[in-house]
Amino acid sequence: MASCRWNPSSIIAIYLSLLLLSSMTSAFSSLEVNTTTLQLRKYRKIKARLRRLNKPSVKTIQSPDGDIIDCVPSHLQPAFDHPLLQGQKPLDPPERPRDNYRNTNLMEESFQLWRNTGELCPEETIPIRRTTEEDLLRASSVLKFGRKTVSRFRRDSESSGHEIPTNYFSKTVQHAVGYVSGDQYYGAKASLNVWTPKVKSSSEFSLSQIWVISGSFGEDLNTIEAGWQVSPELYGDDYPRFFTYWTTDAYQATGCYNLLCSGFIQTNNRIAIGAAIQPTSSYDGGQFDISILVWKDPNHGNWWLEFGSGQLVGYWPSVLFSHLADHASMVQFGGEIVNTQPSGFHTSTEMGSGHFAQQGFGRASYFRNLQIVDWDNSLIPVAGLRLLADHPSCYDIEGGFSSVWGNYFYYGGPGRNMRCP
Repeated sequence: MASCRWNPSSIIAIYLSLLLLSSMTSAFSSLEVNTTTLQLRKYRKIKARLRRLNKPSVKTIQSPDGDIIDCVPSHLQPAFDHPLLQGQKPLDPPERPRDNYRNTNLMEESFQLWRNTGELCPEETIPIRRTTEEDLLRASSVLKFGRKTVSRFRRDSESSGHEIPTNYFSKTVQHAVGYVSGDQYYGAKASLNVWTPKVKSSSEFSLSQIWVISGSFGEDLNTIEAGWQVSPELYGDDYPRFFTYWTTDAYQATGCYNLLCSGFIQTNNRIAIGAAIQPTSSYDGGQFDISILVWKDPNHGNWWLEFGSGQLVGYWPSVLFSHLADHASMVQFGGEIVNTQPSGFHTSTEMGSGHFAQQGFGRASYFRNLQIVDWDNSLIPVAGLRLLADHPSCYDIEGGFSSVWGNYFYYGGPGRNMRCP
């Protein structure tokens, strides 16, 4: 009868193999548990954020572009979640600045896609673009949703020490702007045409806006911003959208886009901040521009926003700010893009129309009738406008003056090209 003998070394090898298999199974199980736990935490954060952002509404409007517009009672809007604003109600309209150019822009009121439905939000409510779970999932994190964070500023040596943001974390920011500084400013106004620039990456954007700025370009920078932007990450599509932004600490922890945090108080029931704009300009075709005015109410000190011909959108309360509680020290007009350098090359994300400034009317983007608000609450033409394109081979700017357009400039570009590798 044959006998079976086990080699001690074989027994040890089998034991070690079983031990390794057991530890691997345990590790995989632990990894699955950890992954599930992280996903559950993120899901809970998303649901909590959505509950804070999406307020109870009295009416819902389905926009043709897929947006859902909620008609939220004015006293329930996100602004009044701010500790300094709780219990307040929207203020009555202030005295408007005196303006010699007021009739130069007769833009129709229904400039947003959602208005094509023919529906409006009732009086005493405001239209708010509903934030979805998909919106939050596209963000780099739930915490950073609705915010842009600048990690570094660059001083421009050719423009009297003018500083501009150069990085949103690992993303390079590029500009073509006109600006004034060195005085006390109480607001700004301009008309700018709207395009649909191509944005290469979902983590990039292209915008055109007015900046009202005060403070140093360190941690105490205050800005108020308004214009139009294409941002696939924020909105999930390539529509140009009317937007606002504010910060009191150089984009670090305060402020946000639109109504995605507490701060801006909306008073208008016909304009949805963050909603798509239509129509837009076309190359060698019709040009569609919008007029934006930001100014400081001389009586209460709040910064009001007007869109088009006398449509008050709302205001940023002065208590939100440190330096801007008094006045602005700089005003900027122009374009901004984010360059993530996909595949190691400069992005082909377009600024403005995607064409250089020298192509002129009907082809290039423009700002016209540039004005600032002075100490006497009067709109006056800008004086001493300076132009800056930090990467002119990618995006450039050219200015001029005319009796109809006043101070103006063309700006923009295609991004990556033979001169911008």
